[in-house]
Amino acid sequence: MDKRKVAVPLVCHGHSRPVVDLFYSPITPDGFFLVSASKDSSPMLRNGETGDWIGTFEGHKGAVWSCCLDANALFSASGSADFTAKLWDALTGDEKHSFEHKHIVRACAFSEDTHLLLTGGFEKILRIFDLNRPDAPPREVGNSSGSIRTVAWLHGDQTILSSCTDSGGVRLWDARSGKIVQTLETKSPVTSAEVSRDGRYITTADGSSVKFWDANHFGLVKGYNMPCNTESASLEPKLGNIFIAGGEDMWVHVFDFHTGEQIAITSS
Repeated sequence: MDKRKVAVPLVCHGHSRPVVDLFYSPITPDGFFLVSASKDSSPMLRNGETGDWIGTFEGHKGAVWSCCLDANALFSASGSADFTAKLWDALTGDEKHSFEHKHIVRACAFSEDTHLLLTGGFEKILRIFDLNRPDAPPREVGNSSGSIRTVAWLHGDQTILSSCTDSGGVRLWDARSGKIVQTLETKSPVTSAEVSRDGRYITTADGSSVKFWDANHFGLVKGYNMPCNTESASLEPKLGNIFIAGGEDMWVHVFDFHTGEQIAITSS
């Protein structure tokens, strides 16, 4: 008899089209949370430990390519094919502000203090919006060689991570000078990049694999091949012992960080 443990799926119905971005919040007094973006245009908020649905952010008129939560999980942001990035109240689900762009927004990220929102997309420009003055023009950091797929902050607000849809690798930009200071090399375009809550790892997904990089020395720490084409991955913030990955099969897969073994799946 096979005595290995069989993973029991946690079923949480929701998205009707592929999941393209996943994001864990930091640990808050109320626990931690998971937000997911999908081509169905409706980002969803879930309990990070159980996967239970909490609410849906409604208002986008196109596929949502990116989603994130701030440090206290009080606000969420999303980037969409409707040429906007939206700021949401994560407690009520209300739309707080819509930041207009001239083309599809593929990525967004809050700064550590939640005062800034970073965006990128088909315009090939990194923009920084001041959330204390949401109607003010954004600051532009630099031009990328191709359409921007991911953005994230590293080392406080000093460094920006970004990747492009037409080339492999993750670029690290100096936020002040707007110059590239480091590149993490991958063979395929990176569709997801995030910094772990403890600042130790950069997690990337590039379709066929999920990789974990040292966030200070930038060497590759771990890399795992995925069972299906993967659009996004996120490291669980509480203990850092598991990570999740989602993609074209519309399921969120849960893996052991240390071994890469799949331990659960949850429908999205």
